[in-house]
Amino acid sequence: MTLWQAVVLGLVQGLTEFLPVSSDGHLVLTGALLGVSTPGVFVEVALHVATLGAVLIVFGPRLWVVFVSALRGDRLALRYVALLLLASIPAAFVGLVLKSLVERTFDSLWFAGAGFLATGFALWSTRNRSNVASDRVAPAPAPAFAIGAGQALAILPGVSRSGMTVSIGLWAGLSPQAAAEFSFLLAVPAIGGAAVLEIPHLSTDLHTVGVLPLAVACLVALGSGIWAIRWLLVMLRRGRLHAFAPYCWFIGALTLAYALWRA
Repeated sequence: MTLWQAVVLGLVQGLTEFLPVSSDGHLVLTGALLGVSTPGVFVEVALHVATLGAVLIVFGPRLWVVFVSALRGDRLALRYVALLLLASIPAAFVGLVLKSLVERTFDSLWFAGAGFLATGFALWSTRNRSNVASDRVAPAPAPAFAIGAGQALAILPGVSRSGMTVSIGLWAGLSPQAAAEFSFLLAVPAIGGAAVLEIPHLSTDLHTVGVLPLAVACLVALGSGIWAIRWLLVMLRRGRLHAFAPYCWFIGALTLAYALWRA
C-alpha cells in the first residue's frame, strides 16, 4: 500500500464510518478501484480502531460519566452498561463464530452493492421518525438487542453500522441524540473486540501492508472521523438522517454495475 493509497483509504474510512453510508462497503469499492490488495480484514480493523479514537474524543465525557456512575452503583448507569453489553452479543457471535465467512464477503462487490441498497432503505424508513420528540435516553432490553443485531449485520460490507443502529434506535422511540450516543458507545466494545481478534496476525500483516502507510491511513481516519461524527449529529438534530438514503442507493447501483462490468 502506497502513501497516497493510505491517505485515500483513511479519508474514506473516517468519513464513512460514522456517516450512515458504510465504511466497509466504501473500503471494498475503493480498494477495487485503486487496486489495493490487503491481507484478510487487517487493514479494515486497523482503520476502525483509528476511528474508535474519534468516538472516544467526541463522546469521551459521556462515556466517562457512565463509567464512573456505574462504579458508584448508580442504577441508571448500571442499566445503561448492561444494555450496551446485551447489544454487543450479536456482533460478538458473528465475529467469533462466522469470522472466516464474513472475511470472504469483503472480496465481493456484489455483497457491498446489496448492502448499500439495504442501508438506503433502512435510512429512508426513518423520515417520519427523526422529528419525534422523546425523553428516553436508553432503549428497553428488546430494542437494545435489536440495535445490536443491526450492528452485527453491519459487519457485512455495504451495510452501515451507524445507519442501521441509529435507524433502529429511532424506531425504538429514542431521541436522535440518544440513538446516536447509544450507537457510538456500542462501537467501543465491537471495534475493540475485532482488534483483539486480529492481534495474532499483527506482525505478518504489518510487514505486508507497511507500518508508515498504515500509520498515515489511521491518522487521516481519526481526523476525518471526528468531523464526520459532528456533522452526523447536526443532521440528526435536523431530522435529516434519511437524506443519506439516495446516496446509498446511487453508490449501491454503481457498485453492482461495476461488479457486472468486471464479471
